[in-house]
Amino acid sequence: MNIGLYFGSFNPIHIGHLAIANYMVEFSDLNEIWFVVSPHNPLKNKNTLLNDYDRLEMVRLAINDFYKFKVSNVEFSLPQPSYTVNTLAHLKEKYPDKTFNLIMGSDNLRHFHKWKNYERIIENHKLYVYPRKNETENQFSNHKNVVLINAPEMEISSTSIRDGIKNGKDLRFFLPEKVYQMIDKQGFYL
Repeated sequence: MNIGLYFGSFNPIHIGHLAIANYMVEFSDLNEIWFVVSPHNPLKNKNTLLNDYDRLEMVRLAINDFYKFKVSNVEFSLPQPSYTVNTLAHLKEKYPDKTFNLIMGSDNLRHFHKWKNYERIIENHKLYVYPRKNETENQFSNHKNVVLINAPEMEISSTSIRDGIKNGKDLRFFLPEKVYQMIDKQGFYL
């Protein structure tokens, strides 16, 4: 079983995340995509995040009817901040019959050298990379374990959605319907 791990804050998950994951699972050799909800990305400010379990529930609501997508809270029980190398080691130990790979945007690939133990990650796992606007090749683009996927470019960001909601904009079509309903009912991002 070839698993693509799609790490993210998913604050909130939006249609861009889902379109990219859908493209990856249908147009690559990945069998499933696991959305790994990160409690704290060491490269991001934790103060802007909703509660971990609210973000996990939004991902669950967004993907619950597609059998090729799974939601994972594996990082909730690991030391924080979350380092991908530790999560990969934990998953390999827990699921020795599965092959784990990373899904990331080309913007993250450009900064990959900043990740803890990035050399170990890229030598032992494939990186499935989707394009981001204005990104060009970098030092990792031609690595044997980097798979460039010609997925559609998505210019939707969780930050712009949060800002729009805060400013009273109706962004229901940028979000899965059940996620929009949860955000609206709970008053998130106001």
